[in-house]
This record gives sequence, structure tokens and C-alpha cells, in this order.
Amino acid sequence: MKYYPIFLSVKDRPCLVAGGGRVGARKTATLVSAGAAVTVVSPEICDPLAKMPGIHKKKRAFAPRDLDGMFLVFAATANAAVNQAIQVEAGKAGVLCNSADAPDQGDFILPAVMNRGDLICAVSTCGASPALARKIRMDLDEAYGPEYAAFLVLMKAIREQLLASGHDPEGHRQVFRTMMEKNLPGLLAAKDIPAIDAILHEMLGSGFTMKDLIPQ
Repeated sequence: MKYYPIFLSVKDRPCLVAGGGRVGARKTATLVSAGAAVTVVSPEICDPLAKMPGIHKKKRAFAPRDLDGMFLVFAATANAAVNQAIQVEAGKAGVLCNSADAPDQGDFILPAVMNRGDLICAVSTCGASPALARKIRMDLDEAYGPEYAAFLVLMKAIREQLLASGHDPEGHRQVFRTMMEKNLPGLLAAKDIPAIDAILHEMLGSGFTMKDLIPQ
């Protein structure tokens, strides 16, 4: 296995994006969506980055001191030599680095991602065929619609209420397996609340309705 697959928490962690163009803007937006504390350093800042709130912008060229205290860095400038130099400096500083123009030479690569709320599916071909990774991600997009995000919100609310009531965690497995077999995601897609409430009552008893579990 060429890479160790991992879902990494960057919430509130300082992360650096070196590069103020479209690639840097995409990397920054993804980090921000995951809750990272992002700093962007670049002599030029594109409009999407300039308008992006909540990030620290340094309008100048990268300097090794920019890596101080950083958790990870994206080398995303338009200059391959600069990106390579950033990667070298990151290695010296012990900071994880992804190089936009040479990802296989960095510490980590980014997969193709399908995101439905708490459902995150990541696909990688280890650089062998980005087109295949995109194709599989598109297949996942079609197979798992927005109803799966709502389904996970519901499952999380059920799990929290069961745990609060002292329900046996081992017993949760059969409950959730049965709910999948009863196609709750499909009922959510159809907005068939009475049918969902009937299943919840059958499986869990009183106090488990969509309105009780998810008031909004």
C-alpha cells in the first residue's frame, strides 16, 4: 500500500497555503470548510481569496519563517522551483507538505471526495489515474444522494438518545442494521415522515419521532 489512508482533523490547526491563485484558493476553501486556521502567503492574491473571510493573508513571497508553528502546508504557487523549495523547507521544519504540481513527491496527496454531510467518501488511485478517481467519485455522487446526509443526522440523534438512556451499545448494531434494511434513506428522500415515524416507533418505542429527534 503506497499511502496510509487517514481522515485528518485540522480543526483550529494552523495551516499554510503558499500560492494565491486558483489552486491556492481551492486548497484554502477546503481547509476552511474543515475548520482550519489558514494563512495564505503570496505576492498576488486572486479575487476569490481576497474575498474569502476568516483567513490571514500575507501579500509577499514565501519565507521559511512562514512555516513556524504550522501543522501542514500546501505548496501551490505557479513556480515549480518555488514549490520544491517550500517542500524542502517543510521537511526541515517537520511540517507535512503537499506540492500542487508534484503531489507524489510530497508527504500526502488529496483524494477525490464525495461529501454528504457526515458521509465522506474518499477515492484515490495513488496518482495512476485521476480520471478514474473522478469517475468513481461521480458514481458515488449518484449512488448516495442528499438524503444520506439527513439519514446520518437522524442516526446520530438516535444514538445519542439511546446512550443517554443507558441502552446497551452492543445492541445498537442490530437497530441500525434493521433501519438500513427498511430503507430509511429512501423514505427521507421521499419526505415520508409518517412512514419514518412508524419505523422509529416499531424499533425504539415512544419518544422517537422525527419531530422529537430533529426538532428543526
